Amino acid sequence: MRVPLLRGRSWLPEAGEVRPNDEVTATATVGVLALQGDFQEHCTALRGLGVSVTEVRRADQLDAIDALIIPGGESTSMAKLMDAYGMRVPLQTFAASGRPTWGTCAGLILLASRLAEDRPEPLGLMDIAVQRDGFGRQVDSFETELDIAGVQGGPVHAVFIRAPLILETGSDVQTLASLADGTAVVVRQGHLLASAFHPELTGDARMHRYFVEMLPVGASP
Repeated sequence: MRVPLLRGRSWLPEAGEVRPNDEVTATATVGVLALQGDFQEHCTALRGLGVSVTEVRRADQLDAIDALIIPGGESTSMAKLMDAYGMRVPLQTFAASGRPTWGTCAGLILLASRLAEDRPEPLGLMDIAVQRDGFGRQVDSFETELDIAGVQGGPVHAVFIRAPLILETGSDVQTLASLADGTAVVVRQGHLLASAFHPELTGDARMHRYFVEMLPVGASP
């Protein structure tokens, strides 16, 4: 069931937060694209799992990380900054290398291969078609509970803020979670992961754990 977004609500991580495989956290470094948006919240969630984190602002930093999160924010602004700093092709090359890449909200938009709108130009990495603000404007933001395949411990509390709508998925794209009406909101295509909501805002790091565990044990750039 959807409920309106609760203004002013905050979440704090629980003591004894679930952690991914210790062999992974001991060797892996996860980058968070830090050009715009809520990258700090992703960094906090990852560090709570014991993961080494790099805030990525330059293309050369991609060489030193094992996985990348493209956070929520304003997709057009993020794309403009990405192009201004010469990061478009390096980001495409990074994802083509097979290293796990996760886009949340605006990050999902940038991972898509097709947009309903004429801007921003996405990276064209996932075989999905997306509509920006597909659930409505800021006033239409909402929260709900989601069962996500591969995420243990019961439903995940999901916060949708001007969320993108996944219109189509390719044949090799797996839907991990859907709303009650069947709308896909978490999808995976091999090493690529995308979610329409903001898992970094709830203090529940289980989706971050899922993402980190997409890395092979002993991963290194």
